[in-house]
Amino acid sequence: METPGLLVHGEAAPFSTALRSLLNNPQYSDVCFVVGQERQEVFAHRCLLACRCNFFQRLLGPKLGSGMPSPVVLSTVPAEAFLAVLEFLYTNSVRLHRHSVLEVLTAAIEYGLEELRELCLEFVVKVLDVELVCEALQVAVTFGLGRLQERCLAFIEAHSQEALRTRGFLELSAPALLSLLRSDKLRVDEAELVLAARSWARVGAAVLERPVAEVAAPVVRELRLALLAPAELSALEEQNQREPLIPVEQIVEAWKCHALRRGDVARGAPCRRRRGTLPREHHCFLDLPFK
Repeated sequence: METPGLLVHGEAAPFSTALRSLLNNPQYSDVCFVVGQERQEVFAHRCLLACRCNFFQRLLGPKLGSGMPSPVVLSTVPAEAFLAVLEFLYTNSVRLHRHSVLEVLTAAIEYGLEELRELCLEFVVKVLDVELVCEALQVAVTFGLGRLQERCLAFIEAHSQEALRTRGFLELSAPALLSLLRSDKLRVDEAELVLAARSWARVGAAVLERPVAEVAAPVVRELRLALLAPAELSALEEQNQREPLIPVEQIVEAWKCHALRRGDVARGAPCRRRRGTLPREHHCFLDLPFK
């Protein structure tokens, strides 16, 4: 009986280099993608993509026929991110960059590439900074990436004021912003949070062509208005009359806390202090210390 053969391995580096030379190389390619809003042409090899990724196996199946088919249009993925995906499929390695890693992560999730997704997640955590964190939080909320969402929240809790001033904050979805406003650990005063929420709602109103109050409705309940001093609450009430943002009944609840000198009369947790809440004289009767 013949003994089983021994599996031996050559060097991996030359093999990877050879495959990398085929990346976006029209020579011997049999499929062309038109990628992103810039409609960049990207050349690839059907058999390699199909054996490495079920998404491409379905996309490039027998229906395309033999020979060079018509270009496959993928308009939602940026060209740089798509090329990174192909680099991983060809070589099982990829060079990631801070400015594009979230787009690569999104593509990896949409194409079902679990290993690439994990590599992107590890990279995002390593390079997380004030400018990136809100964008990363949005991706985490969109795709249900719990661990990444926790890391982003912890980072924002430690750098709250800086994060609130970024473009990424203004572009958060309502569910992503809610996850922030529900935190007791934000290092920012409530008056600044109200201003940030108003700025966020104004941007959303301009983009969606809807009233500011309508855009803000899903999130403003998490603003803890009873933490504001009476003078601040009066000023907010006046501004709210000029530019509606917060439901009148929510402001009434805050005034009720002041009138009865009790924090437990309001629904939810509108009196619980955050880590960054500045002390005010009336906080002594809220009877809800920071946890």
